[in-house]
Amino acid sequence: MTIVFSFLWAGLLANSGCTRHEVEVKPLEIKPIHITIDVNVKVDRALDDFFGDLDKAKRE
Repeated sequence: MTIVFSFLWAGLLANSGCTRHEVEVKPLEIKPIHITIDVNVKVDRALDDFFGDLDKAKRE
């Protein structure tokens, strides 16, 4: 009886090393990224500084 169990055990150990793995490699899809930056604040401040100096010169 122990011989039968030892053969079964040896068979299980021999089959445990035989595994099959599959890795599916799909092509990557790269999409463009659209970025919108609002620069109105900088332009508005620059115009205020420019015309503010002109307004001060006219008042004086």
